[in-house]
Amino acid sequence: MFLWTGSKGAQGSGGERRTIYQKVREYDVLDKRKTVTALKAGEDRAILLGLSMILFSVMMYFVLGITMVRSYSDSVWTEESSCSVLNSTIVAEINCTYSCGSECWKSSKYPCLQVFVSLNTSGKVVRLSHNEEAQDTNPKCFYVPKCRKDYNAMHTVIMNISERLKTQQQVLCYTDPGEQQDSALLTRIYGRVAVFHSLFWPTCTLIGGTIIIAMVKLTQYLSIMCEQVGRIKR
Repeated sequence: MFLWTGSKGAQGSGGERRTIYQKVREYDVLDKRKTVTALKAGEDRAILLGLSMILFSVMMYFVLGITMVRSYSDSVWTEESSCSVLNSTIVAEINCTYSCGSECWKSSKYPCLQVFVSLNTSGKVVRLSHNEEAQDTNPKCFYVPKCRKDYNAMHTVIMNISERLKTQQQVLCYTDPGEQQDSALLTRIYGRVAVFHSLFWPTCTLIGGTIIIAMVKLTQYLSIMCEQVGRIKR
């Protein structure tokens, strides 16, 4: 009787041990599944972030390609020269319009400042413009201010520019080496530095997105290799 009871108790304790072991194993498997699921979700988000960064950089390259880079390639004022300021005078008043509200426009005027310079390399006299926008808006005027209601404010700005140019006898200007344009620019909007700065951040975004995707793929590859090595050892 005692022996039967003892053997039954031993079998019961062994069953309890197996039950506890199974529960622990189930918890371990469940924890591993939760960890794998969390890692997979994080990897998916990282890959999505990398792809979004790459897509954004491609869109920025497209926009900058049809604006900044195209304007830079089409620009003819590419040669740096030293210019001597000959005269800087206001020759006329140009009509302009400014916004006074929603669908409301009023007329005003701004003084037209004309500046002529002499190229030190060839002695040719050309008209000087502030940049490409001023050249396209009104090639006869050096600077085209934003149209305002207050004419005196615009006149003061133009006069300050004129006095500053008169004090600077020598200025750095950009000319057309093909001599197709009879004008020069004081500054360039679409120069090499501007193009570099405009393409710098999209390039960084593209590289960053590529690195993120490469790191995720490398992590996945190493994880698979570790699992295969673990199976071989078992």
